[in-house]
Amino acid sequence: TDYVREEFNRAEALENAGSKGTVGFALTILQRRLASSPEAIYQSLKRRRERLEKRLREEELLKRGAAVQVDMNVGLPALTADELDDLDDAPDAEVEATEERVVDLASAARTIAELRLEIAQLQDLERVALRVRQSGTDRKWDELSRLLQNNSAMFDADGHRRKLVIFTEHRDTLNYLSERIRALLGRPEAVVIIHGGIGREDRRKAEEAFKHDKEVEILLATDAAGEGINL
Repeated sequence: TDYVREEFNRAEALENAGSKGTVGFALTILQRRLASSPEAIYQSLKRRRERLEKRLREEELLKRGAAVQVDMNVGLPALTADELDDLDDAPDAEVEATEERVVDLASAARTIAELRLEIAQLQDLERVALRVRQSGTDRKWDELSRLLQNNSAMFDADGHRRKLVIFTEHRDTLNYLSERIRALLGRPEAVVIIHGGIGREDRRKAEEAFKHDKEVEILLATDAAGEGINL
């Protein structure tokens, strides 16, 4: 949160309104991923650090000095307030792809020296996130796990497990939940997933399996991918 706040302040100093909006959008997503799951924030920080390191190597190959200005938003959409509004109405897959690209690369760093400093911060944050992930401490999962094992809540009068739909905002959290739920239930086939990267036909198959196959008990979907599904 301190990192996000600091980067927001740096973004405010940018002269280009589109660049400000793009960096702000990236930081907002990062903060939401912190709230989503330990896996989501760890993977997001790791990808961001890797992508910014790649960009740093590209700049260093040009033999630029540490004080020379760099444009960190080359190849990224300039998200003004109007463009952020338009993004709300874009197709699910496009929104997800834009979020991934922006959160990995948008930065308020203006020089190689500033970029190095941000990468060092991300390395520290990534180590902290990894420790949290490895600790197994996750209150949301603890609550969900208890619910899944609550026989009175999860089974009907005939002893059949009730169908359950779980929405999550981020694909990293979806993958994390998929692994943990399948391990908890002991049956990989009990879970089907839908996200923005899945084609329409595969989405339809997952939806049909969830509705009609007794072996399929849980549908996991990202928020965006679940919008067009009628359950």
